Amino acid sequence: MMLRYLLVVLGGAAGAATRYALGGWLADRWGAAFPWSTLVINLSGSLLLGFIGTLAVERLVVPPESVTLLGVGFIGAYTTFSTWQYETFRLLENGSWPLALVNLFVSSVLGLASVALGVVLGRLL
Repeated sequence: MMLRYLLVVLGGAAGAATRYALGGWLADRWGAAFPWSTLVINLSGSLLLGFIGTLAVERLVVPPESVTLLGVGFIGAYTTFSTWQYETFRLLENGSWPLALVNLFVSSVLGLASVALGVVLGRLL
């Protein structure tokens, strides 16, 4: 049982650090007028979770400890649903309704597509 908690902590630390580094890198390159870094992180996290989940459940090639480390720990800390919601609220609050709606629509539709792509990739192995 303690091993699972340790795996979540280790994966979570790596996921949070990756999110911080990638988010800063993307913001430096693409600016902050639109929350590009949150969008990219959410989409890539959705793809990774779909991929890892498929490998674990359908292909049985990923051991449960890897799912705990990567799925619960890393991706749990890496993805940014709460940040996405907060940034969308701030866009609405600042009167940027078109950008807020784009952020909601694109993140939702492409997030679902990213999960589906991860499942397809997992099934190809």
